[in-house]
Amino acid sequence: MSGPDWLGAGLPHIWLPYTQMRTVSPPLPTVATEGCRIRLADGRELVDGIASWWTACHGYNHPHIRQAAMAQLARMPHVMFGGLVHEPALRLARRLSDLLPGDLERVFFTDSGSVAVEVAIKMAVQYWLNRGVRGRSRLVAFRGGYHGDTLATMAVCDPEEGMHSLFAGVLPEHFIADLPRDDASRDALERLMAREAGQVAAILVEPLVQGAGGMLFHDAASLRFLRDLADRHGVLLILDEVFTGFGRTGSLFACEQAGIVPDIITLSKALSGGTVPLAATVARRHVFAAFLSDDPLHALMHGPTFMANPLACACANASLDLFAGEPRLEQVAAIGAQMRAELEPCRHLPGVRDVRVMGAIGVVELERIGDMNRLKARLVEQGVWVRPFRTIVYLTPSFTITPGELAKLTGAIRTVLADPP
Repeated sequence: MSGPDWLGAGLPHIWLPYTQMRTVSPPLPTVATEGCRIRLADGRELVDGIASWWTACHGYNHPHIRQAAMAQLARMPHVMFGGLVHEPALRLARRLSDLLPGDLERVFFTDSGSVAVEVAIKMAVQYWLNRGVRGRSRLVAFRGGYHGDTLATMAVCDPEEGMHSLFAGVLPEHFIADLPRDDASRDALERLMAREAGQVAAILVEPLVQGAGGMLFHDAASLRFLRDLADRHGVLLILDEVFTGFGRTGSLFACEQAGIVPDIITLSKALSGGTVPLAATVARRHVFAAFLSDDPLHALMHGPTFMANPLACACANASLDLFAGEPRLEQVAAIGAQMRAELEPCRHLPGVRDVRVMGAIGVVELERIGDMNRLKARLVEQGVWVRPFRTIVYLTPSFTITPGELAKLTGAIRTVLADPP
């Protein structure tokens, strides 16, 4: 394969994500990022339409985050969080508690969204065990949902969406229901809870947008219904804001649009501004109280080696500085308005099923994608980096993207879908 020496030398030893390695198109060798652009080894620049899986909310290499990372790297890049604490983590925990609604005030740091959700599941189940309640070990989750790739989180994803269906029979069994979007689905969920609430530890949902399950939207009324349902049946409500948190849907946290407070919330992706892996599981006061005991077995037995990594926490604090000091939510609103105007013409193209926008999320849903590799290649030929999946072509750009860069992304999608491969 042509390209830099490191490409040919290293590719035979790499296993790529979500990829059939026998048929995959060659990955693009990347050498630098800046702002909303990715530079390839051959000198081409691509406008990034997905912010590296929705993480680089401030763009790449933001000078404020870079400066914070360099300063922390010089002081203390890492120290274990068992028996030791440090200023970046404690400051970040306090700031997250101040930003989140209600009494979400106890922060458990991990290093990926999947693990943050896994910790939330463990918290919810152990919450009942610590209170002497047995049998509440199952969750209610929803079709179209995606919560991660670990064994525990695969079990609460949509069982039919394909990514994890191979593991049916291996994973723990939970209750997978339709989201309460209308009277029929609300009634069905009511019947499920009336019948099975004694087995349920928590309800788990991605608020407003189910991300990797298909960029499926639902409204704030659905979230309020779930909060009420959880309260009436005495179960916990977990909101997975790994994707939706930090401005992506138009508010800092999606749950704010419904005016609800979950019992547990998970955060990751944009938490560190897309710089260093970091995640958090944040619990309300009454959840944390169930773990306070003279019995050591009532402690939360979880502790990733790189938990609360100081370098990651310093980057996250710098990212929160930018949310406080720069007009990120106004930028999200402008991105949404531009995408609505510029993606709407796709609705009239052959094979397009739907066009939808929420916050800085723009989606063109197709009836089918025939040649996925060719579709991706044609988008690259247009000078953009967009990664369609299933039947979805979507944009989740950095909030700092310029109108011209965004227009290049939307124009590329219109051009390619007008003559699909």
